[in-house]
Amino acid sequence: MDDRHFRQLLDFYQFSWRGYRKVRKGVKKRIRRHMQDLGCSSMDAYLEILTASSEHCRRCRLLMAVSISRFMRDLPLWLELQHAFLPELARLFPETLHLWSAGCACGEEVYSFKMIWHLFMKQHANAPGLKVLATDINSENLERAAVGEYPLSSLKEVPVSMRHAYFTPFKGGRRYRVRPILKEGIQWEQRNLSGALPEKKFHIIFLRNNVLTYYRGALKEKTMEAITGLLVLRGMLIIGDGETLEFRKLGLAPTGHPNVYRK
Repeated sequence: MDDRHFRQLLDFYQFSWRGYRKVRKGVKKRIRRHMQDLGCSSMDAYLEILTASSEHCRRCRLLMAVSISRFMRDLPLWLELQHAFLPELARLFPETLHLWSAGCACGEEVYSFKMIWHLFMKQHANAPGLKVLATDINSENLERAAVGEYPLSSLKEVPVSMRHAYFTPFKGGRRYRVRPILKEGIQWEQRNLSGALPEKKFHIIFLRNNVLTYYRGALKEKTMEAITGLLVLRGMLIIGDGETLEFRKLGLAPTGHPNVYRK
């Protein structure tokens, strides 16, 4: 499968070449296996099958999901959340904060937030309660996230003090397991962000390196409108480093941090 054929597949799903360009090697490898399993020797034949079969179309969509992540990715963002944005949200919503990690991959983002939340609670006796919804299109990712075991390489941006406090090393320090306190209050759900979304509102939505990177056109606009519509007034949307959005069209305002917007 060359890039021309891969771009045909991206067009079929309204996905972005710019988003997939750097990660296409692994995605193309998975798609080639699926094509071989279905006996397809050409992209045209493959697209015909995807059009005719919702199950094969769903399977291909799963294979195109990109789940590259690590703990405390873009560390300055997490520090800003801990010291500036969480105190603000706690003042605005003193009872319970509802957080949604949309496209949580294998849980690194969720557990990163739980670490800074735990530190925040230790410094603020009257901190609100916290409920976390973590969703991903891939059920295998969610199973790994619930187990909470990771290679050392996934923790390279975690400060040493936090690594000691919130992880247990095993296999000679080559792998780490999150401590039970981080697993409390997390609900894991399988969801496609361009499909049925949660039926509740959130104070914080993490949407990092997902829709804004890999979607395009009408699909991107429709999905962004639906997701930002689930933010409460003054709630915060957190996007990935280098991602941009038309925040005014979505009823959002900048906060001063390039990755954080307020409803």
